[in-house]
Amino acid sequence: MNVDSGQYRRELAGAIVATGVLTDPALREAVESVPRELFLGEAVYRPEGAAWVPVRREEVGEAEWIGMACADRTWVTQVDGLDADRADVPVTGSPTSSSTLPSLVVRMLQLADLREGSSVLEIGTGTGYSTAILAHRLGDGRVTSVEYDPGVARRAAARLDAAGYSPFLVVGDGLQGHKERAEYDAVVATCAVRHIPPSWLWQVRVGGTVTTTLSGWMLASGLIRLTVAEDGSASGRFTGDPVSYMPARPHERPPRPAFFRRRGITRSGRVDPVVLDDWTGHFVAQLAAPSAEVMTTGDGPVLVDVATGSQAWTEPSGSGWTVHQHGPLRLWDQVEEAILLWQGAGAPDQSRFGMTVDAEHAQTVWIGSPDGPSWQLPA
Repeated sequence: MNVDSGQYRRELAGAIVATGVLTDPALREAVESVPRELFLGEAVYRPEGAAWVPVRREEVGEAEWIGMACADRTWVTQVDGLDADRADVPVTGSPTSSSTLPSLVVRMLQLADLREGSSVLEIGTGTGYSTAILAHRLGDGRVTSVEYDPGVARRAAARLDAAGYSPFLVVGDGLQGHKERAEYDAVVATCAVRHIPPSWLWQVRVGGTVTTTLSGWMLASGLIRLTVAEDGSASGRFTGDPVSYMPARPHERPPRPAFFRRRGITRSGRVDPVVLDDWTGHFVAQLAAPSAEVMTTGDGPVLVDVATGSQAWTEPSGSGWTVHQHGPLRLWDQVEEAILLWQGAGAPDQSRFGMTVDAEHAQTVWIGSPDGPSWQLPA
């Protein structure tokens, strides 16, 4: 059965334009031209409850497969290192590679302010789809892309070649950048980081940009573009977009032992735990306790610090709640103080936040301006 994938891609581009995300005509042409179905390979994972179910191209048929590929959604292609085309049954675990939804790819690239002649370092080749979009927009010779996983990199290279693109591909730790082809006009990361790697700033020209998602072990996220200054520092503001990426492999959360609640020291809470359900409130909590993870229960959030074993959890108590804290860190104290500081500033959304990396690479996230309420990142 012959399927006009070009028509599907044109419809996808039109749908993204209608949201207001896609305004660059050259990027629209790239979305209309790059065959995303090719970059999905032969299978993807579809979430069903707590499991990931492999969906194979040969089983769903070409029309449905292309329709899936040209939908504006993320498709997971690997879970805990297992590629979808190697999974015979549903699996559980955490996604470790995916094809990001096209509208987010476009959003990132437009935010990076790429222009004709720009050279870009992409961190995270993934399936190769975003790399192909970049190569179509800028030309093969202007694109360098680094992928951490050798198997993922190998498949992406084959698919890029099949699609007619030949950017410069590197297998390695993207957090180190690729100094051999520096200086770049822009770094664009398709993975999240806990802090900005100094190598990215060293490899970008003065006035160039770093566009990335800042995240952490609570999995809160913020999309930001930093501009590099002459002294090697960088600064910028968060967009406020509710987007997230998988963490860079070296920035992943460490393994955590089985959790057992300990009553510890108890007190009455001052901040409603539901604030962690807010996009910005969650982000502020992560800034305050950057080495903690968060779990949700029927009673409220549970914070666990892997390094020290510290924990904090809440439970309803009358018209309020009780906080339990155990271990050397008072995690809920840290979170409460930050939340109260944010609320005292008017509880602004994330678009009011900014970030500064100084010449010594100390990294600070702030509200309003650099002299406003602020938190140091664990750089």
